[in-house]
This record gives sequence, structure tokens and C-alpha cells, in this order.
Amino acid sequence: MSVADVALSPIHRGLGFSFAHYSVKSVLVFLRVSGSTMPMLILDSDSIADVKLKIQTICNGFRVTRQKLVFCGRELARNASRAKDYGVTGNSVLHLLLKLYDPLLVTVLTTCGKAFDFHVDRRRNVGYLKKRISKEGKGFPGVDDQEIFFRGEKLHDSKVIDGICKDGSSVIHLLLKKTVKEALFEDDASTGKDFLLEPLLLNPAVKLPQVIEEMIDRTVDGLNKGNPPVRSAEGTGGTYLMQDSSGLNYVSVFKPMDEEPMAVNNPQHLPLSADGQGLKRGTRVGEGAIREVAAYLLDHPRNGLMGFAGVPPTAMVRSFHNVYNNPKGVSSCSTKDAKVGSLQMFMKNDGSCEDIGPGAFPVEQVHKISVFDIRMANADRHAGNILTRKGEDGETVLIPIDHGYCLPENFEDCTFEWLYWPQAKVSFSEDTLDYINSLDAEQDIALLQLNGWDVPEAVSRTLRISTMLLKKGVERNLTPYQIGSMMCRETVNKDSAIEEIVREAHNSVLPASSEATFLEAVSMAMDRRLDELIK
Repeated sequence: MSVADVALSPIHRGLGFSFAHYSVKSVLVFLRVSGSTMPMLILDSDSIADVKLKIQTICNGFRVTRQKLVFCGRELARNASRAKDYGVTGNSVLHLLLKLYDPLLVTVLTTCGKAFDFHVDRRRNVGYLKKRISKEGKGFPGVDDQEIFFRGEKLHDSKVIDGICKDGSSVIHLLLKKTVKEALFEDDASTGKDFLLEPLLLNPAVKLPQVIEEMIDRTVDGLNKGNPPVRSAEGTGGTYLMQDSSGLNYVSVFKPMDEEPMAVNNPQHLPLSADGQGLKRGTRVGEGAIREVAAYLLDHPRNGLMGFAGVPPTAMVRSFHNVYNNPKGVSSCSTKDAKVGSLQMFMKNDGSCEDIGPGAFPVEQVHKISVFDIRMANADRHAGNILTRKGEDGETVLIPIDHGYCLPENFEDCTFEWLYWPQAKVSFSEDTLDYINSLDAEQDIALLQLNGWDVPEAVSRTLRISTMLLKKGVERNLTPYQIGSMMCRETVNKDSAIEEIVREAHNSVLPASSEATFLEAVSMAMDRRLDELIK
């Protein structure tokens, strides 16, 4: 059963309404998921959270935290806002994207009656499971000596784990047998080179950090061994998990520019952007990869590793593989058919902040991400793109990822999940204050330009204003919550404080004024607003 089947089948059984008799306050909309469309009734007063809860009720298993809704090229990200505030009316089509991140518990039974349990990523295939069995299962045969069966059917190595069990179960029981030697021969996938992956240096004068060179080398080693990219079911665009030479570990994550949301080769079948706008206001389709790299650079990596907030090492690359989404096909493994995108180091983790409550997060870890998000005017910070892991001291470490919607051209869609966490109402530490005071927007813009990004003036302005707000805020001993709240709208149609400040500055200067004059007007308006806040 496909995702679409899961979505469509319950509506005929349990919804129980007649389109001819629904209330005048009800609105009929259509939900599109995995290429199929289903009708759904919502109320005129329903918030986005209400709509997601209804989807969870109708489509068993589509948990609210796993849903992303898109309408008219815009993600419906503000759960407290009403659907109609986003322009949703009768007969509107909402696109539903699912974040399928839950691992499966796979129980392997041997012919002699032994049982072993493995937690396996749904996106992995049977070949990967065999390697896990060989490595972790004491007394189990090697990879070439295994045959795996499910309900009597022999499973091929390429079979994806999530596609084995059709009933939505989170536990799969498999039977392991020793292979008959005559059946071992397979085509050698490593005989012909059918891939390309190389760094893309926008400025040849800039040398790649060693950590990125090593990440690229390990990724190439994995491809050389015949371990293909694994397309993730997560997110709104094309995301590929790149394996190492053993095939047991992920090394990096590749995001092609032409597979971004609403781009020409987007695998989630989102409609093409009519005007080039991205899912978030102030961003452009096809620029997500550049912003991913910019996020790493502006996190100020130390010694070529990670920086203040812990953004993983990221670089622009050119890559070809037949696994990538190419609906029209490609002619050859060549530079002209290669995709350009960002390659980010894969970070081992225990899950994301969606999986646990924020009470366990150290204050300093939350503050580092809050500082980063404020200066980058992040338009897409939610709990799902903050990974968690245990550090050497046993404390939780937070790892921010997915920064394709940083540095927008305006502040309309800034959203910070951590605003609702208790740590956001704690004052910054001295170390964090020292880092904030060291920030210089002009140096950051120069750094981006040095690395080959011709930074649009609107983006430069955003960085200057957000950095200004952060520094002025800490001068007045404001908390991350107080500063961040000034950047985020309470509802879709109510401007944030920073938007009001920018508009006030626009209205106070002449149209032909210089950028310096405008920023001085912003500074004065910001001072007035901040001083009112602390009275």
C-alpha cells in the first residue's frame, strides 16, 4: 500500500459526510498527497494546527509532527494562524508532504530458531540489512551467504525496507537462511564508473578546508564501491544520503538545486514556482544550496570544523548519478548532465528535537542556535531540523541543519521553534555575549563574496539589520525570546516588530537615499522600539 493508498482508503470508511448537507461554515478543500487527491472538510475558522489534526484523524498514521502543508507555493508553517489567512478557500488544493523518519524494528529469525532485533532506517535496503546482520549478529553468515525471506518471498538486495511490510507495522519479522553457493553470482556494479562528484569552487583562490576534502573523498569512495545515494523521504525537496565505502554508514547529504521545492525536477511533485519565489517569502527557487553553504561559512567554523552554533561542514559540489531525479532522463555521466547542489556532512544523531521535550536541552545549546537564527533571519527553524546527540560529557548536543531558507530578502516568514522553549527566556552567558559582540555584518558579507556568492543587496540588508537587532538587544540585556519575538509574526497577516521598524525607516528617508542613510534610520527606529520594550 502506497502513501496515497493509506491516505485515500480511510476516507471512504470513516468520514461519514454528504457533500450536499454540510454546514455553511464548512469549506471543502482537496488534499493532494503522493500524486492522489482526496476531499476534506474544514471549518472557516480552522487554524493550520486544526487542519493537521483532522488529517491525522482521517489518515491514520499521518502524525501532526510529520506533516508539511503547502498552498500556492507557500508552506503553511504558522500553526496558530487560520487557514483562510493563507488564502485557503473552497476548492483550494493543499499539498501534503510527509516526514517519514521513524525507524523500523526488524526481527531476524534463523532457521535454527535464534532471533535478533535490529533498528533499521526505513530508507535502507535489504543489502544494507545483510551487512548489519554480518557485522552485529554473532554467529551469522557473511553477506554472500545470506538469503532473507518475508512471508515466504525471497527479498532482493535492492528491496527497500519500508516497502517490505504493506500494513504500516513498525515491526518486520524476517527469516534468514544460508545461501546456496550456485546462486551467489550478481552483476558487479563497480566495473563501470557511472557517477560524478567533485567540488565546485566559485572562487578558485579559496582553498577547501581539509574536513570538506575528506568528506568528499569518503563520499566518492562509497560511490566507487557501488553504494548508491539513498533518496530521503524527508523534506520538501530532493535529499540524498551518501554512503561510505562499507555501505554501513552515511557520510554526507546532497541536495541538488534543480530538485528544491517548486524547482523543475522536484521529486515531491510540488507545482513549479510561477514567479521564482521559494516556499518561504524572500527566498528564490534554486538558491537553497547557496544558502546552505552560506550558513556554514557565517557560523564561523574554527580550524576548518564546526563553528559557534555547530552547523555541519557544507560545500558546493557537482554530481551525477542515475538515482537522482531526472524525469526526462540523461544521456551520460558527464559534467553537462551533472547536478549542482550542496553537500553537507552527515551528523550521527539520536533523533531530532521533535522526539523529546525541550526541558532536557542545555541552555547554552539553545542559545547558540538562537543567536544563529536571529542573525541569519532563519525562515525555517522547527524542531525537526535540530538534531540531538549525547556529547562526551553525557549532555545533549543540538545540531542545526537545513538552512536553505536563511538570509531571505525580507523578514516576512521568520519562524523560530525555540521561542517556545524555557531556555529562550534565560539571559545570554558571558561567552555568548562575547561572540555576539564580535560579529560584524560587513565582514560576513565580504566573506560570502570571497567564496563566490554575489550577495543580492536585499540579502545584505537583511543580514545588516538582523545583526544590528541582535547586538542592540544584548546591549539592553534582552533574552533570546525578547529579541526573537521582534522578528517573528504572531499571525500571517500581522507584521512583526522588525518589519514595522523597516517600514518606519523607509518612510523617513528620501527614495534616493544611500544604504548608509537608510540603515541609520533603521538604527534610530530600532532604538526607540527597544527602549519602549525595556521600560
